[in-house]
Amino acid sequence: MPANKISLKKAKQDHLFYVVANVVVYRESDGRCLILKRGKHEKVHPGKYGVIGGKLEWSDLDVNNPTRIHGDVLDFEDAAEKLLMREAKEEAGIEIEPVLAYINSVAFVRTDGIPAILVKFAAKYEGGEVALEQDAFDDYVWVNENEVKTYDCLEGIPEEISKTIQLFQIK
Repeated sequence: MPANKISLKKAKQDHLFYVVANVVVYRESDGRCLILKRGKHEKVHPGKYGVIGGKLEWSDLDVNNPTRIHGDVLDFEDAAEKLLMREAKEEAGIEIEPVLAYINSVAFVRTDGIPAILVKFAAKYEGGEVALEQDAFDDYVWVNENEVKTYDCLEGIPEEISKTIQLFQIK
């Protein structure tokens, strides 16, 4: 019988993770990628440049509306794509194409002790004027792989920008 709600009752304590996804947005017209400067009041990495991203939330998994029922298992297809398309709109006011290219992943433990897995993707910019989420970001810039090195970025961002540009310039 399929689940009728999301619950942690039967979850094993050592198998719980936040699922987080980031996306490097590539603008094909000039070969640049978008970076956003985190607000100074942010708990984690204040004032650093990063990319669009967010956590998968339980509300993203409406058990009454799965995209597919696979036996008794409820499937929610394109969860990362939908998450990142939503975050692109919320954080930067832009639209991205729904096709993601994998960059890399990392598991980490947050300062509050919560484990998380972060999967990083690249996507093409589809449209919209950048309008930063109020109180979350202070600035943005479209950069190439050399320019990104001149900004105070989160670790790994310059390499992810470079990889994204290489991915999309090949195609």
